[in-house]
Amino acid sequence: MVTSPTPNFLSALPGISGILVTPFDGEDRIAPQLLRPVIDRAVSAGVHILTANGNTGEFYGLTTAEAERMVHAVAEMVSGRVPVIGGVGRSIGDAVALARASKAAGASALMVHQPPDPFVAPRGVVSYVKRVAEAGQGLPIVLYLRNDGIGLDAIEQLCAIPGVVGVKWASPAPLRLAEAIRRADPKTVWVGGLAEVWAPPLTAVGARGFTSGLINVWPEQSVAIHAALAAGDYPKANALIATMSAFEELRAEEGNGTNVSVVKAALKLMGNDCGHVRPPGAWPLTDRQATRLAESLAKWGLAAARKAA
Repeated sequence: MVTSPTPNFLSALPGISGILVTPFDGEDRIAPQLLRPVIDRAVSAGVHILTANGNTGEFYGLTTAEAERMVHAVAEMVSGRVPVIGGVGRSIGDAVALARASKAAGASALMVHQPPDPFVAPRGVVSYVKRVAEAGQGLPIVLYLRNDGIGLDAIEQLCAIPGVVGVKWASPAPLRLAEAIRRADPKTVWVGGLAEVWAPPLTAVGARGFTSGLINVWPEQSVAIHAALAAGDYPKANALIATMSAFEELRAEEGNGTNVSVVKAALKLMGNDCGHVRPPGAWPLTDRQATRLAESLAKWGLAAARKAA
């Protein structure tokens, strides 16, 4: 049976969903304790939700056992200060196991990664999400849609599954998002899933809030951008986004393969080393990328980065 989601989670969902990195030690083992300063900074800055096992957390580079350990560790370190979302996905067996682990860890909700299988049937995705929802035993479900090619009919069916309360829309198609919103239950919360840079156009057609990997490095900037958009101040939001555009451009290099690499390299420059990025992500940064990153962080006034630059 699907229970009602906790009010604090529903009120937080239109905010910032911060996607946490997964730290590794020198032996390529997950090292959750290194994440504590990142979590504390994000909570103190006002980030509304924190997510374990998202794409910035290298979800597809983790074993299921590692992902289970991460959601438990994140929930323990957050300690109820903000809602925690547990990312689930891959094979249906993995997704079910992670849903159960997230429930046991005390997560407030599940984020279901869109299956990357090359043979995905729209109705198969519906069945997949239903199985995950059952395994979650009442936890609210947030869909993570990176590919709207499954069609608006399937998206409408997904939103109608009991327990689905929100959608993180990560397709650069605002008009298609507007149509999906029109078809769905008005209670469904649509969140911009393409981080700060795409937040203004997605907000303009009905999304509320956005996902963010920047919160690992500069949570205050993400919170300021969210506040500007919530107030309808698009010029201010765009100006704030322009300030961190060089950072996001670096993350988009190498076919988006430096997305997590830039975040982890920035954390190292700030004195909060969370280790390397696992293949197939790019690691380490090239000399050019590292120089540009240090210059950007120095401009932002982050002390350790200023010394490095």
